[in-house]
Amino acid sequence: MKKKSIFLIAATATLYFNNAYAQETPQDSAKISSIDQIVITGNSNPKKKIESSTAISTFSSKEIQKQNPISAAALLQRVPGFAVETSGGEVGNNLFARGIPSAGAYEFVQVQEDGLPVFEDGALQFANADNFFRVDNSVNRMEALRGGSGSIFATNSPGGLINFITREGTNDFRGTAKLETSTYGLMRTDVNVGGALVQDKLFFNVGGFYRTDDGIRKTGFKANNGGQIRMNLKYVFDKGYVKVYYKKLDDRNTFFLPIPLVQNGNKLKGFQNFDPNYGTYSYRAISQLNIPQAGGGFFNRNLEDGIHPKVDVLGAEFKYDLGNNFSVLNKTRYTNINMNYTGIFPAGGPQTREEFAKSNGIAGNNYQYSLVSNGAVVNPEYVQKLGFWAIDKQMNNFVNDLQFNYKFDQGNVTAGFYKSNWKSHQYWNWSNILTTATDRPELLNLVDTSLSPSDTGYSKTYNGVTNMTFLQRDTQTQGSLNDLYVNLDYNITDALSVNGGLRYSHDYYKGNFANTTSSNLNNSGLTTDGTHGFNTTTADDNMSVLGNKYTYWNYNVDKVSFTLAANYKINRENAVYARFSNGFRSPNEEAYYNYFSNPNPDKPLKSVTTNQLEVGYKYYSRTFDVAVIPFYSTLKNLSFTDIFSDGKSENTFANTENYGVELEGYARLFNNILEVTFNGTIQSPKYKNLEAGSVLEGNVVRRMPKFYFNISPAVNITKSWRAYVSMNYYGKRFQDEKNVQTLPSFTEFGAGMSYQLGKIRFAVDGTNIFNTIGITEGDPRAGSPNGDGIIMARPIMGAAARASITLDF
Repeated sequence: MKKKSIFLIAATATLYFNNAYAQETPQDSAKISSIDQIVITGNSNPKKKIESSTAISTFSSKEIQKQNPISAAALLQRVPGFAVETSGGEVGNNLFARGIPSAGAYEFVQVQEDGLPVFEDGALQFANADNFFRVDNSVNRMEALRGGSGSIFATNSPGGLINFITREGTNDFRGTAKLETSTYGLMRTDVNVGGALVQDKLFFNVGGFYRTDDGIRKTGFKANNGGQIRMNLKYVFDKGYVKVYYKKLDDRNTFFLPIPLVQNGNKLKGFQNFDPNYGTYSYRAISQLNIPQAGGGFFNRNLEDGIHPKVDVLGAEFKYDLGNNFSVLNKTRYTNINMNYTGIFPAGGPQTREEFAKSNGIAGNNYQYSLVSNGAVVNPEYVQKLGFWAIDKQMNNFVNDLQFNYKFDQGNVTAGFYKSNWKSHQYWNWSNILTTATDRPELLNLVDTSLSPSDTGYSKTYNGVTNMTFLQRDTQTQGSLNDLYVNLDYNITDALSVNGGLRYSHDYYKGNFANTTSSNLNNSGLTTDGTHGFNTTTADDNMSVLGNKYTYWNYNVDKVSFTLAANYKINRENAVYARFSNGFRSPNEEAYYNYFSNPNPDKPLKSVTTNQLEVGYKYYSRTFDVAVIPFYSTLKNLSFTDIFSDGKSENTFANTENYGVELEGYARLFNNILEVTFNGTIQSPKYKNLEAGSVLEGNVVRRMPKFYFNISPAVNITKSWRAYVSMNYYGKRFQDEKNVQTLPSFTEFGAGMSYQLGKIRFAVDGTNIFNTIGITEGDPRAGSPNGDGIIMARPIMGAAARASITLDF
């Protein structure tokens, strides 16, 4: 792979020097001018970007095409204020907005498609929002709002809104077809077509993709396999329009989790027999699980299914001019999701064979390891206990957003009612397995040689399983949201405008969970090997059994969010603004479970409240785009709900304070021959105003870099040739609240080039071309970290390259 990376760099450099003196004006600029760019996210009406008193970044379909992000998270890395962890693979990644810490997922931002949520809560357990949407050629543009008015136009979104806006047909029939391959076995096809069925009246658009690949990390099976299709039909009449649409997603993705590394201060290297760039514990040889259950029957699972959501979305949008400057807009959507989620979650780090045997009650050298595959006796230096976690989720969400708008000479006012009902029913079945601590792990059995095969406790495993179904959950959570909101835009003068918004949330949450007991298979009549009963193994000693009694709970939220802002347009190219906003996030799903499963909770269950103040300067011209946005935020009642490897949940509360500045820029130089895109964030997120004597007071918020940025220069060598290099820097962080485990800073480079031949575009894109070992998180499920030595962490993917051909017609 290093040779391939070097080749990619050399090819890019050769291309540049061979054409360095070509001075033709390029036709393929990476970014259109923002002077007249219109944004809709976080605004009651479409508004010029320079006139919007929000911190918002926009990406057109052409910009997305040129970046060719390997995942939605990779695209969001280009947004200042968003610290994004991309190491999970195509899905299951984490986004932290403006230094707001969480257990992960998209907990404080809402991800939308066409102005409605992908799912109402984007941070349900094992249901990150990016599990349920994909970026393909049917996306027309993306708008990413930080803070600001997010809490007025959506729920649980004080950190911001991310809105993917899909293509619609026009009078001209147009289409795009793309074929893509890679160094990791990728075969992907994207197609999008749109046009008019009746000129000026009835329009359609259909698009989607199908993809299969082996994964950058070597799993031994197809790591990603599936695709999506979406279509819409829009009818335009004299006073408005009506649109209906449908989306089907059926995609299977491997989720990558921490692997062992060796850390010495800020230096990282691979653990023995484990490639840090391409290795993973999620491997074919340990992919099958089939175990009897204490309640009867068998439970089986296939790791190759990975994260496998089946998503059906049906929606409609209606707008009508009521006359006298009044209009009505209604958006409605129903989403149904069935997801099987299977992943390998390390249960701590590697242990020597002696340490693991001793921890399982085997004295001295009276242990024997053997391969489950063929029974051969082996002596691995290190072994690894891994969680084989299986989760099934059935989810649905009906949402309707009705709003009325009145326009007057100096502005407009919008009032709306937002209704959302959602349900999540989930079942967990978790076991632990024992493997070699290598990147092509093999299942191990362990026995106590001081005992005979018929003795109680002779074996510590059952076909490589150390803890059979040690955790089961059967839980249901429902939300019913009833929100009223109003937003006012008022132009005091042609240059000065003010904005104010208010949202009242009257929300209900309820649920239940099955109580559990423990049992074993000693009296089941089953055998471990056809001869010996389960009393000879400890693997079944603490099996979880679902009971027929349920605990029921409910929780109500009555909260008001508000914002106030002013925007002063100095001239056509310059503007300044200021905004204060107050918002909240309802308790997340694990917080409800923790609270209501504890008969004597020591902390009241509360929503997380936020206050944010931001000021900004924007400059947009034909040559430069610049945005500089200082911000300050505070959070109260922040709860951490990481689930540890033993199935217990963290239950830590904190308050935080953060101040920083977001930077975003774009330059077109030398007659558009050189383009430079830049975004960066400088911040200081800390735990503040905690209980007296708290050891966390003043510590840096966990997993939050103080400084991160992305810069991407591109050279339009001729009208047709284009080459770029990207640099992504992610600053030092701490894995834990106590600031014990350092996550070193890292820099990831990418490079690529494209050639436009008429309507055909050829492109090569390389990621992490120098094979950097960069860790985005440690192991949040391992409890207290211990600093240097062997650590568990989740690194970014190794070097890879993709090649594509795109036809526009």
